[in-house]
Amino acid sequence: MTSDTHDMVSAERDADDDRNDADTGSDISYRVPGLERGLKILTEFSPREPVLGAPELSKRLKIPRTTVFRLLQTLESLGFLERADKDRNYRLGVAVLRLGFEYLSSLELTDLGLPIIEALRNDTGLTSHIVIRDGRDVVFVAKAQSHAPIFSSVKVNVGTRLPAHATTHGQVLMGDMTLDDLKKLYPEPELERFTKQTPATIDDLYERIRDDARRGFAISESSFERGISVVSAPVRNDTGRIVAVITTTIPRHEIDASLLDSGLIDKVRRAADELSQRLNYRPTGSSNSGAKYFKALGLK
Repeated sequence: MTSDTHDMVSAERDADDDRNDADTGSDISYRVPGLERGLKILTEFSPREPVLGAPELSKRLKIPRTTVFRLLQTLESLGFLERADKDRNYRLGVAVLRLGFEYLSSLELTDLGLPIIEALRNDTGLTSHIVIRDGRDVVFVAKAQSHAPIFSSVKVNVGTRLPAHATTHGQVLMGDMTLDDLKKLYPEPELERFTKQTPATIDDLYERIRDDARRGFAISESSFERGISVVSAPVRNDTGRIVAVITTTIPRHEIDASLLDSGLIDKVRRAADELSQRLNYRPTGSSNSGAKYFKALGLK
């Protein structure tokens, strides 16, 4: 029997398994065997056994080896597994970590940060958000809505995703990334442009990021969405890495000078610093990781 024929027979057997499970008439009819097998594969990896191959997984789970190969390749394509060596062994990929740690991190940010952005909203009268980065997107994870009627037209809610490279939030969130980091994240020669102010290349994006990092905050006036301006400042965790931004939204094409004169930038920065402190970031002393990242970027 050829390999292709064997795969076809195995695929038919899997389909039969699915149908048999669905015909039992019990709660098992709601289970998806393929998904169940994939999750079982992931749970076999542990600190004791961080690297496993198809033959061992097939033996443990009593699943045909060709089926295991297909499941492994699918999990690899989604980032849940990655190749450990040339012998078709695998280890857990970053997507598994992201499922848990980014979710827990966003919960922590929300729990600790919500009172802070609510106080910022009350002090400025402006809608305030906490935003994190997920790969090439930024995600809004917390919101303190302004009571002013003009903000009813601003359609940015918790869960909203926007392109990181094209938004001020994303550029601030990438403030401790090197040029090489950015090139890995954006391998394409030109970046997708949304307005005339969107960086066109990685070099343009890097310069924008460096400017914001030196400044310690960023201002955007209709740079991504017409009629929406923002002031954003970075939030760091105990390792010194930028993990979020706190931002205020001004529903106008430009930011009035009177609003800036009222200390808006300092208020946003203080809110970001307060959340950083609650995440155990300490900007002074020998453990000043933030300073190390600035030094690595060639910034003072």
